[in-house]
Amino acid sequence: MIHQPGLPPFTRRDALMKFATGFGMAGFAATAGQPLTASAATAGNPWTPKAPHFAAKAKHVIVVFLQGGLSQIDSFDYKPMLEKYDGKPLPYETPRTEFATGNLMKSPFSFSKHGQNGIEVSEIFPHMAKVIDEFSIVRSMISDIPNHGPSVLMMNTGSVRAGRPTMGSWVVYGLGTENQNLPGFIVLSAGAGGGGFSSAFLPAVYQGTMVPYNIQDPNKQIQYLANSRQNLTQQRAQLDLLRDLNQSYLEKLNGAPELEATIQSMEVAFRMQTEAPDVFDTRKESAATRAMYGEGGIAQGCLTARRLVEKGVRFVQVVHAGWDHHADIMGHKHTAREVDQPIGALVQDLKNRGLLDETLVIVASEFGRTPVINLGGFRSVHNGRDHNIYGFTVLMAGGGVKRSTIYGATDDFGFKVAENPVHVHDLHATALHLMGMDHEKLTYRYAGRNFRLTDVEGKVVRDILS
Repeated sequence: MIHQPGLPPFTRRDALMKFATGFGMAGFAATAGQPLTASAATAGNPWTPKAPHFAAKAKHVIVVFLQGGLSQIDSFDYKPMLEKYDGKPLPYETPRTEFATGNLMKSPFSFSKHGQNGIEVSEIFPHMAKVIDEFSIVRSMISDIPNHGPSVLMMNTGSVRAGRPTMGSWVVYGLGTENQNLPGFIVLSAGAGGGGFSSAFLPAVYQGTMVPYNIQDPNKQIQYLANSRQNLTQQRAQLDLLRDLNQSYLEKLNGAPELEATIQSMEVAFRMQTEAPDVFDTRKESAATRAMYGEGGIAQGCLTARRLVEKGVRFVQVVHAGWDHHADIMGHKHTAREVDQPIGALVQDLKNRGLLDETLVIVASEFGRTPVINLGGFRSVHNGRDHNIYGFTVLMAGGGVKRSTIYGATDDFGFKVAENPVHVHDLHATALHLMGMDHEKLTYRYAGRNFRLTDVEGKVVRDILS
C-alpha cells in the first residue's frame, strides 16, 4: 500500500486496475491451470472481443504473404501481347524501376482457363487454379516505392516508413480476439517476418507472436512452452512471485506499459500451455488432410493457420520468402511449387469446414514484377524481372468477397494499371470493412494526432464485395 499526504491510500490492486487500463488485473485473474474465463476478461482486458462498427462479413483474417514480389504476368494476369512483342522495346517510356531494364519479355509459362468464368491461370499454379472460383482477383494494385523495405512496410502497415502498427495489430486492437488462451495475432514463418508483426505505438499486447512453421514438434516450435521440471501448480506459484516483484517495481515507476505487457505476456504464456500444444500439433490431423496440404514448411504453416482460426485466433499471417527473381524468372516455378498446393488446400479446407465464409484469405506480395527484362544489379542475369509498383495482383477469398471475380486491369503488357487502380490503402480499407470496421474510425491517439492503418487515404473497393 502506498500513502501520500492528502491522498487516499493506493494499493497494489488499485495499481493493477489503473495501469494500462487494467491489463495486469485481467492477466492475474487466471488461476492455477485454468484459462482466463469470460467473467475474468471484463472491461480493461485489451484482448476481450469487441463489437465491430457494423455487421461484419469476416471474423478472422489469414494473410499469405509472398515476400519478394510475385510476378503478375507469370501467374494471374495473362498478357498475350507479350508473346507478340517479345524482345521488342516497350512502346512507351519505361516507368522508374530499381535496376536497369531492357526489352519486353514474354512469360516462359503457359496459361489456361479455369473456373466458371474461364479465368486464365499460369501452369505453375495448378492447385490454386482448381479453387480459382473462390477468389476475387485484383489486377490493378499500386504501391509507392519500388524497393523491398518500404513496399513490405506499406503492404503490412500502410506506410513506407518504419514505426507504424501492422494490419494484424490494428485488427486485434479494434476487435480483440475470441480465444483468450492464444495470441490474437500470430505470424507463421520460416524466419522472415515480412515486416508484418510490430505493434509500433499501439500497446505491445497487440503485436504479432512469431512462430516458426518449419518445426513439427510444438514444444520446440514455441520456446519454453514445455517445462518438464515444474507442474502447473509450481509454475503458478513462481509466476505469482514474479508478478508481485514486478508489481512492486511498477508502483515505484508510477506506470510502465512495457512492464505491464511483460506481465501479461507471462500470463498468456502460462495459459498457452493448456491449448497451444494441441493447436500447433499438425500431426493430429488425418493423413488425408496432411496429404491435401502437401509437404514442407509452408504447407504446415497454411494447415496451422486453418487450425488457429478454427480455435478463434483473429489474425494469422503466413510468410513465404524467396520471390525476388531478378536474374531468372524461372525461379518462380520453384517458389510456386512450394506454395500452390498449400494455398489451394487452405481455401478448400476452410470451405469444407464451413469456415471460408467467415475467414478472409488474402494472398499478396509487396509489389509485382516488370514485363521487361532486368539488365542491371546482378552478376548473372538471364531472363529476370525487376520490381513493379505500377500494376500488380492481389487475390482475396472468403469473408464477404465476391467469388470468381476479376477487378481492374493493367495495360496490354502488364506494366501499368489501365483500369480501376487499387492502392494498398484501398486494400486495407476493404479488409477492415469486411471485418466490420470503418477504417476512418479505427484510430489511436499518439504523438498529438489520431493515427489509422490507412493514414489519411483509402476507400473501400465495393465492387469486390459480395
